[in-house]
Amino acid sequence: MLKPDTGYPIQEINKLYHKKSFRLLAPLTVSDSPKKTTARLNRNSKVFKTIIKAIQDKKGEHILSLDLRKIPEAVADFFIICQATSNTQVRAISDNIEDELYQVCGERPYKHEGKTLAHWVLIDYISIVVHVMQPDARKFYKLEDMWSDAVVTGHDL
Repeated sequence: MLKPDTGYPIQEINKLYHKKSFRLLAPLTVSDSPKKTTARLNRNSKVFKTIIKAIQDKKGEHILSLDLRKIPEAVADFFIICQATSNTQVRAISDNIEDELYQVCGERPYKHEGKTLAHWVLIDYISIVVHVMQPDARKFYKLEDMWSDAVVTGHDL
């Protein structure tokens, strides 16, 4: 298997980068990294409001948003965390978020994880990361405490 430091021309390495077997060894360039999907995101943005409404439509509970914009280590501008009481409700909320955000804003998630077990689903929109969790997972991982420097806002009806 080829490694980036073997003297091969960068064009050859970039061609190989798109093959699965080489993906982990290829250099990551700035152009390969995901771009933020929204500019100047805030709590009044259409994307933010659509996510909150989609959660509320499926009866998500204990909805919190964490403003991470002033935290240098943060991976996103906002975390939105909500709770669901069953696997079925976790799937319903996460599916509704993706459907509504695509219909209203034309946004697709960069990535989503956890839909198979539906104990904790993470939906990554680059600038906003949504966590739909069952109560025991939320209590165990304590994301609100982990990001305690963030400004927290409740969004329950």
